[in-house]
Amino acid sequence: MPTSVHPFFHADSCTWTYLVWDADSRRAAVVDPVLDFDQKSGATATRSATQVLAAIRDQALQVDWILETHAHADHLSAGQWFKQQCPGATLAIGSGIRAVQRTFRTVFNLGEHFPVDGSQFDRLFEDEARFALGRLEGRVIATPGHTNDSVSYLIGDALFVGDSLFMPDGGTARCDFPGGSAALLYRSIQRLYTLPDDTRVFVCHDYAPGGRDHRCETTIAAQRAGNIHVRDGVAESDYVAVREARDATLDMPALLLPSVQVNIRAGAMPEAEANGVSYLKLPLNQFGNRA
Repeated sequence: MPTSVHPFFHADSCTWTYLVWDADSRRAAVVDPVLDFDQKSGATATRSATQVLAAIRDQALQVDWILETHAHADHLSAGQWFKQQCPGATLAIGSGIRAVQRTFRTVFNLGEHFPVDGSQFDRLFEDEARFALGRLEGRVIATPGHTNDSVSYLIGDALFVGDSLFMPDGGTARCDFPGGSAALLYRSIQRLYTLPDDTRVFVCHDYAPGGRDHRCETTIAAQRAGNIHVRDGVAESDYVAVREARDATLDMPALLLPSVQVNIRAGAMPEAEANGVSYLKLPLNQFGNRA
């Protein structure tokens, strides 16, 4: 029986969140949950996450896992909120989060009091780790390249690839963030391409190229045949040249600075200051054009 998957689209960030479950046991996972964030006002909200929670309750599911494919740079994670709403759920990410934390502790001058051992999360997955979702087995596949901590989750016949792959007409994610590498991403994708052709592939983002409807599901066969950046027959050197040329033209994601500060904390806000308010930092003249 195919793995049960319910996608939820967050229009502001073009992000797909997934509710995944074993139909027999009703044990479930939430993949890449989104916290609503208004950059102009600094206000957060849980409208999108509440839709996922409503589906969990409607389906009478028990959430065992909250799975992050990486520390996202385009939206704030709702991982902590789901931890509160789903007692007993384990919040997990790839072990590469330690490297991401080390990088951004320096960027945001967080000091030695900010741990960079991944302890903000309940579980750090190493490559090829296994976990149970009811009767389904989950497999963790390290897919660095977009970021150091990127992983893909294979749960039954469903593969959740984070930003490593977009839909075939969207290609792949950028590789110019700290720790990113186009060559590494190419090799990571080649690992995914060894999976059976009929493996269902669920992407984390879709920007609807050409104005088509937003989509979230494809297959390994479709990616190998038609991904505009990495299809069968494309050499690593050719991919790296195309990816690096494209990345050189891209602006920083609008929410990179607020998102990463929250997401390296497993979706928690910075500790409140004496007035009871949490604050995010904005490093001046560290990124972009300073002309």
